[in-house]
Amino acid sequence: MSRTRRYVYNRELEELLRDIVYTLRDYFPGIDVERVKIVVCIDCKSRALARINALPSIWRIVLGLQPMYIIEVIDRNFSKLSSEDKVKVLIHELLHIPRGFTGGLRPHGKYVNNHIVEKLYSVYIERKKRIPNTSS
Repeated sequence: MSRTRRYVYNRELEELLRDIVYTLRDYFPGIDVERVKIVVCIDCKSRALARINALPSIWRIVLGLQPMYIIEVIDRNFSKLSSEDKVKVLIHELLHIPRGFTGGLRPHGKYVNNHIVEKLYSVYIERKKRIPNTSS
């Protein structure tokens, strides 16, 4: 018996992703947020919090598409996180996207690690404190 996964679009997470990329734009200069999508996997049994996928080159070439990324958030794990940790997870996934937005993925290591995530999260929070809240 095959297990089916249900994926749903989440506008709130996409807005958070846009905010992260905008706020940290000098750290993510080449990221085109229009070509980074977020889906939430509802019935996934993975222990992961999230994962990023790139559209394979063969599909892009045949269909004449530019590079595109999909961040898959595992609902049963991600939804339990604090707001702080959700931002950190999204920063982590964004770090996997190479500077040139080439369609590839960076591995964990020099450019994708907890030290960098923590540093960028600190910068994000500091910058958010300086931006006046206009949603009142």
